[in-house]
Amino acid sequence: MDLVSNPIPNNPSITLETPIITNTRAMISPPPSSAISTTPTTPPTTPSRYENQKRRDWNTFCQYLRNHRPPLSLPMCSGAHVLEFLRYLDQFGKTKIHIHNCPFFGLPNPPAPCPCPLRQAWGSLDALIGRLRAAYDEHGGKPEGNPFGARVVRLYLREVRDFQAKARGVSYEKKRKRPNNNNPKSSMSTAMITSSASTTTS
Repeated sequence: MDLVSNPIPNNPSITLETPIITNTRAMISPPPSSAISTTPTTPPTTPSRYENQKRRDWNTFCQYLRNHRPPLSLPMCSGAHVLEFLRYLDQFGKTKIHIHNCPFFGLPNPPAPCPCPLRQAWGSLDALIGRLRAAYDEHGGKPEGNPFGARVVRLYLREVRDFQAKARGVSYEKKRKRPNNNNPKSSMSTAMITSSASTTTS
């Protein structure tokens, strides 16, 4: 038997049409803005007030070394040069330091003006040395060769502190913290000690 494919009958009601392919990109709607994951951008951190002051102090000291006669490089700087820098800054001081012959020597609140010189306050110099000491390490200096931590610098700051304390009639000693009597825990413990002592005596 021969295998003969059945012919498709001519049916005028059936028409073959080419399928219409629409643009799939136009049919896909973009996702809402809330669904789009965006990487949060962190704002650049601004340097603190301490960092800004430390940078200015370091630039001032480096400018002083360049203007020095003869000019000095940072590796050649010693504790003696740091003392010269501190004495150089005294001309820009704003703190009245009474001399021994001044009648207001040792008075914290002088009643009248006097011709005593203006100097840098000890607290300002002490904070300045601390910032420059940290800046020296940050700029590649060796800690054992840090001129701002030299012994002569520490002794100079101590002498300035003691003399200004006498001349101005002020004390730079740190005040001890007194115990807080309003603390409920301390009051409770005191009451428990008192009650136990009274029970023992009775």
